Amino acid sequence: MSPTLDQIRAVPKVLLHDHLDGGLRPETVIELARETGYDGLPTDDPDELTTVLTAGAHRGHLNLYLDAFRHTVGVMQTPDALRRVAEECAEDLAADGIVYAEVRFAPELHTERGLTLDQVVAAVLDGFARGSKNRPIRVYALLTAMRTAARSLEIAELAVKYRDKGVVGFDIAGAEAGWPPSRHLDAFQYIHRENFHITIHAGEGYGLPSIWEAVQYCGTERLGHGVRLAEDIEITPDGAIRLGRLASYIRDRRIPLEMCPTSNVQTGAAPSIERHPLRVLRQLQFRVTVNTDNRLMSQVTLSSEFEMLIREFGYGWSDIEWLTINAMKSAFAPFDERLLLINTVIKPGFATARAMSDAYVNPELLSR
Repeated sequence: MSPTLDQIRAVPKVLLHDHLDGGLRPETVIELARETGYDGLPTDDPDELTTVLTAGAHRGHLNLYLDAFRHTVGVMQTPDALRRVAEECAEDLAADGIVYAEVRFAPELHTERGLTLDQVVAAVLDGFARGSKNRPIRVYALLTAMRTAARSLEIAELAVKYRDKGVVGFDIAGAEAGWPPSRHLDAFQYIHRENFHITIHAGEGYGLPSIWEAVQYCGTERLGHGVRLAEDIEITPDGAIRLGRLASYIRDRRIPLEMCPTSNVQTGAAPSIERHPLRVLRQLQFRVTVNTDNRLMSQVTLSSEFEMLIREFGYGWSDIEWLTINAMKSAFAPFDERLLLINTVIKPGFATARAMSDAYVNPELLSR
């Protein structure tokens, strides 16, 4: 029997690619707009607003998908607003059964009303701490620089500054085509010198050259999405599979792929869920992980993403556990923390889920 959504929600899960400004509750957006004086919302009805914010998710292009963020970012310009959004983020992730999360945001986007970069980071970290309190979840931050701007070194230095206060890495994001990661080489070199962590959005809005630069020029430890790595994998008419040099290198080096199936289809990075590269990459033993990207814009949770893969690919408990452990192995938390979560939380959690599922199918197991 396939795992149900409720069963998936109950097992411990790991999230590596989730944007803070892409996961707000619609009611919160409306309330914060009222409190902060943001007058750009097209409606104050939560259902109508959800329709507006998700419209770009059905237009098949990354830049159109990103258009809705002007509203969520617009209401995230005060310490209280940032704190509230971060706190609710931690609450919502914990409610979905996530025990470890790395949530990313771009501090430079939240200074329109005079906040300093330090004030932005401090407010978000405080919100994560409040939302995680007394809940079985640990939420870390990834600081993102916008690849279309020129503040990446400044954001990299900010990430290192807060490395012992809840920030675990550095990222770049935004429109990918025409904005190669090598434009920010000084930021990545700084991160390397500081023995810190890097993940880079690559292979979503642009193809193999973007992935190659992220890996070979910038030394990324993980690939944000990496969907178009499939362009370096040939499947012949007789079913034989040939990996190109880049795909082989990424698999050999165990570079994790932060895949977000629903979002990848919505941005045009993948043609459909059925034809999403995740299936073949998992079969080929790439270090694949499953993520949400933007829970509001894509109308997903991590549990719903797994349920969809179960429905589309015929996945079961072993696949979900494999993908979850992949994510925990690939996290930027210290090794001992990762190992502890795998051995004392994740594996026991899946073992219990399997046992309960087996007992449901065969009630005689309950009496043993």
